[in-house]
Amino acid sequence: MEIAIWTVNGIPSRLVWEGRRYRVNDTPTPLTAAEIIEYLWHPSLTHPLPGWRGWRFQAVNDFGQALVFDVREVEGAGWQLVRTWN
Repeated sequence: MEIAIWTVNGIPSRLVWEGRRYRVNDTPTPLTAAEIIEYLWHPSLTHPLPGWRGWRFQAVNDFGQALVFDVREVEGAGWQLVRTWN
């Protein structure tokens, strides 16, 4: 899923998803190698693919709805939403 993310020093700070603006309201954490492999699971994968970087963070929209986002930055292709939940 497409998502627009703005960063500060490479760390997500705000985003727009499904036409709603969200503000990151916690400290984003990098996704671990194990979490990255889980998303891209294939029997031959033992390490994340080059150019794959991901973050997990909570963000809140203008209506007070808070969601947790897992996003990945794909080199040369921008950001992609991997998973979200409340």
